[in-house]
Amino acid sequence: MIDPASGVPAWRQLADYLRQRVAAGDWRPGARLPSETRLMQETGAGRTTVRRAIAALRAEGVVEVLHGWGTRVPERREPESVHAGPGSVITTRMPTPQERATFRVPDGVPMLVVTGPDGLADAYPGDRVRVEVQWP
Repeated sequence: MIDPASGVPAWRQLADYLRQRVAAGDWRPGARLPSETRLMQETGAGRTTVRRAIAALRAEGVVEVLHGWGTRVPERREPESVHAGPGSVITTRMPTPQERATFRVPDGVPMLVVTGPDGLADAYPGDRVRVEVQWP
């Protein structure tokens, strides 16, 4: 599975392997992945390699890490539609600690901020919304 002679970093090879397993349905939404220790035993990879692979998959949204619970495949949700009217500005930023706790925003997921022409802004977790722009 991990080929040291390939020229591809070991963590990337492991991330590709795990991504393929998720895509193949080996771990369905809500299922936990094996622990770091188990992945080390199964693949022969070191702890740093496993952690970097998991971090890459987390950044892509393929997995989520729940502290004290483990790594799992996130549940698929239909995104909420958010409407932005004429003159609205849409920006992104990382969530504040309070927003992260309130909205249960995973690490690496930005907030979408929709500011209307009146200057009022609403923030939404970027992994759960679809912005629909309304033209005049």
